Amino acid sequence: MMNSMPQFALETSAVTKIYPGDSAEIHAVDSVSLQVRLGEFVALVGPSGSGKTTMLAILAALLKPTSGKVFLDGIDLGNLSETQRVGLRRSKIGFTFQANNLVPYLTALENVQLMLQLNNCLDRLGKVRAQELLARLGLGDRLHSLPSQLSGGQQQRVAIARALIHNPSLVLADEPTASLDTERAFQAVETFANLIHENQRAGIMVTHDLRMVKYVDRVFQMRDGKLVKIYDDAGEIQNLARGEK
Repeated sequence: MMNSMPQFALETSAVTKIYPGDSAEIHAVDSVSLQVRLGEFVALVGPSGSGKTTMLAILAALLKPTSGKVFLDGIDLGNLSETQRVGLRRSKIGFTFQANNLVPYLTALENVQLMLQLNNCLDRLGKVRAQELLARLGLGDRLHSLPSQLSGGQQQRVAIARALIHNPSLVLADEPTASLDTERAFQAVETFANLIHENQRAGIMVTHDLRMVKYVDRVFQMRDGKLVKIYDDAGEIQNLARGEK
């Protein structure tokens, strides 16, 4: 009997996003094909305007491509209704953003539990897991603190816990270190990478800071909307993190 499980958690085929321009069409994303496995943490890098933010929005099912295919757990996102896309984002995708987007009037624990509540799985085990995950992230003594009572690094760790608590297939991080100092940035990305590997999720981090790629398994480099290079050699990735091309 054939195994029906998809080979990749995430797969795109010739994804293109075109916007109308004053004199010509703008190819924000131009025929990008990539694959990410469960338990794999990758970085999406490139200069401003390279298309990486648009690509992330497409992978998050927030934006539909002009052409091409996106598969998450073998599901063709192009075949889903808007209601189904909303349900898929809630259940199969976890997000962390530059600004964290924590609910200001909820405690750290309540912010994490909110994802379970939205997915109708906030039971006793879920509550325990939320506490354990925050403790794993060094926030066991800040469970009942509001975001305003937490440092930027602590808020980022709450956001990481919130992104992982509902066991999504895909976790997306958009410039997760933008508001952190260097030491806290390294700590946040290292923790994020460890949890991706330990929980066998597929993780994609968009970053402009090449120093952070030392923690990823592969690097996808974009330029002018195209995927121009894939770094999959550990030595190459470490050289990239050190600024050696």
